[in-house]
Amino acid sequence: MTQIRIEDLIIPKFDDVLEDILDHGHTHYTFPGGRGGTKSSGIGIFIPLLITQNPGVHAACFRRYANTLKDSVYAEILSGINKLGMNDLFQPKLSPLEIVYKPTGQRILFRGFDDPGKSKSIKIPFGYTGITWFEELDQFPGRKELRKAMQSTMRGGDKFWNFESFNPPITTANWANQDILIPKKSRLITWSNYLDTPVEWLGEQFIEEAEDLKLTDYRAYQHEYLGMAVGTGGNVFEKLEFKTISDDLIKKFDRIYQGIDWGWYPDPFAFVRLHYDAARQTIYILDELCVNKKSNEETAKWIREHKYNDILTVCDSAEPKSVFDMRSLGVKVDGAIKGPGSVEYSMKWLQRRKIVVDPARTPHTYKELRDYEYERNKEGEIISGYPDKDNHCIDAIRYALERLMRGSKTVA
Repeated sequence: MTQIRIEDLIIPKFDDVLEDILDHGHTHYTFPGGRGGTKSSGIGIFIPLLITQNPGVHAACFRRYANTLKDSVYAEILSGINKLGMNDLFQPKLSPLEIVYKPTGQRILFRGFDDPGKSKSIKIPFGYTGITWFEELDQFPGRKELRKAMQSTMRGGDKFWNFESFNPPITTANWANQDILIPKKSRLITWSNYLDTPVEWLGEQFIEEAEDLKLTDYRAYQHEYLGMAVGTGGNVFEKLEFKTISDDLIKKFDRIYQGIDWGWYPDPFAFVRLHYDAARQTIYILDELCVNKKSNEETAKWIREHKYNDILTVCDSAEPKSVFDMRSLGVKVDGAIKGPGSVEYSMKWLQRRKIVVDPARTPHTYKELRDYEYERNKEGEIISGYPDKDNHCIDAIRYALERLMRGSKTVA
């Protein structure tokens, strides 16, 4: 009988991941990517392997809706068992939907997330639920709900593996797309798409369809086949560049501007500091303070401690008392000048410039600029005008550059 090599069952990109999984190098394994990236089929192999090598450990596989389990995660794990040549070792059951490892009685359970509380009802005859899989991650309500589920399953043992897989939704604002941007030492993220998969596994027709879409609709190709969250096409700011802005680079900047948009709760107070390179028409976002429920005294103290109080900061003039407070607290401020059409003019001015943002240095400004999109009607058509929500750092940027923009028109 020919011995099965596990490396022949998974794409080369997953070789090191498999080793990490078997060595328990991480607790959380996230697999985002495009079509043909074999994310789900890979996990369908990883879970049976872990079951056979960890007596007493059971698995629970989740989908957002129970009626999708049988033809997705259940079928993927059965396929993985078959590829491993272990059909005789596992007994599949349909009612309840589960797969039993015959030598020990360990179980692979399947549950819908129609009611997140169902995870608390998982009962196992011995050991603990050490393996979880959330397929189509983006379809779940959010990280908070998944955390509650894992608080019920991830207990009673010393080793845990949590798998999450999904094709990133087109909008960058989706919670799953944003979640994988958050650094987490216990998580290993592995991207894959059809370009990582042997052609013979996918078939020539699959490749032809992908290449045809690449030629006819490159944006759709990037999203569907490469797994990129390209946005809905309604992004207000398209000339964004996300990269590290070093302290050494900041020391070279000499045209510094600062702005404040007032807020308390739920709207935040937003202070933004930036540099404008007029020759290259490029804005660099250097620092920010974006907080809730902070008094003028507290925010002024932060500005003074960072030695930002000697440069003029332009504020929203809608709160003259706050402007007066800042002045009396030692911060050089002035109210923005508002006029008819000022918002539209200043927004268009910003849209024509490149904006460089460091996600680690200014996370709130990064998120606002990245996710700020035009609103759409019921037919999906873009509505003209700029949404007045989730734009507090953006407004602070407008105020900061107001005097520069007013070279041709009064704006705010």
